[in-house]
Amino acid sequence: MTVNQNLKTYSLKDIENFKIHGRTDETQDPLPLFFNGSGVEVNVTGTELWIDVEVDYDTHEPWIWTALNDAFMSRQMLTAGTGSVCLFRGMSPEAVKNVKFFRELQAMSEDCGCRLLVRGFRCDGEFLPVRSRRYKLEFIGDSITSGEGTYGAEEDTDWVSMYMGSSRNYARMVSDALDAEYRLISQGGWGVLTGWENDPRHNIPSRYEKICGLAEGEINEKLGAGKPYDFSSWVPDAIIVNLGTNDASAFNQPAWTDPESGQTFEQRKEADGTFHPEDLARFEQAVADFLKMIRRNNPTSHIVWVYGMLGYDLTLAITDAMNMYRKDTRDSNIGFLQLPVMTGETVGAHFHPGEKCHVKAAQAIIEYLKTLLNA
Repeated sequence: MTVNQNLKTYSLKDIENFKIHGRTDETQDPLPLFFNGSGVEVNVTGTELWIDVEVDYDTHEPWIWTALNDAFMSRQMLTAGTGSVCLFRGMSPEAVKNVKFFRELQAMSEDCGCRLLVRGFRCDGEFLPVRSRRYKLEFIGDSITSGEGTYGAEEDTDWVSMYMGSSRNYARMVSDALDAEYRLISQGGWGVLTGWENDPRHNIPSRYEKICGLAEGEINEKLGAGKPYDFSSWVPDAIIVNLGTNDASAFNQPAWTDPESGQTFEQRKEADGTFHPEDLARFEQAVADFLKMIRRNNPTSHIVWVYGMLGYDLTLAITDAMNMYRKDTRDSNIGFLQLPVMTGETVGAHFHPGEKCHVKAAQAIIEYLKTLLNA
């Protein structure tokens, strides 16, 4: 292979023009990409561009995706170590190329060693300003928002990194359609009150106010994951919450027992199959409390709770909780949107919504936000 002798190496601190996507500690060098849908974007001339990265993990290897001039270009697994990924090569030198490098894999709460750091770029061109998008959107959710099942065949049921994809989830589809920057905060199996297995530690609100409270361990702490998130640094026009699916599953699972204290936690059903009223009320209070937390940190953003891609079990409970919140706070800048449920034709890998289901969900959200934002 002919080596391009004109390539120059740049650390991120050497580059004036680039855009960071996703919550992170921007003082870090190299730059950590904690969340799915986080990444870096550049406009650059030249014939060739490489990105230099640092990767490690204990169990779940990070996957990434790239785009060139807003067209999906590649998707791949990254192995541990320091290396480079070619973003384009052999192109016309004068043309300005818009390039995106994004993390596919969600923040891995159960793999403290999982990390993806951007060290810089190598290219033979010039870095130019990156335009701001028209809107900013924040998406909060579980495995659906992590894009689990958007890659792979219907019969694929292994819980591994390659089946998660922020490149095919509804959040990216909505954002592309509305010319929006987006940020994701999601974790498979987690809920508003409890995880799918009744573990009350697995709730998104408890981690929402940190840069990436889902990334644990000493390494991630040094990378800034546990720092308080500066909500004023990036103000979303709308916040889309897609939680409740795992809370519904918890009602069908046995009690969770804390391995250290021996205490148990359980969301119960009555003998006739209905939700235990005390436990349902506990879930509704968690929804109302999370809305208050979101509003406290995002005073101007519209909040829309979306639900239904994997069933409608808690639709009434969520809307009751939202009505309770409205009554308590007089906040009318919120809404609820029911999404199309997954069918046999739209199912993906691991019994999760596939790409077709995400397309249908995205269409519903796009129409809602177009009216809201006058887009």
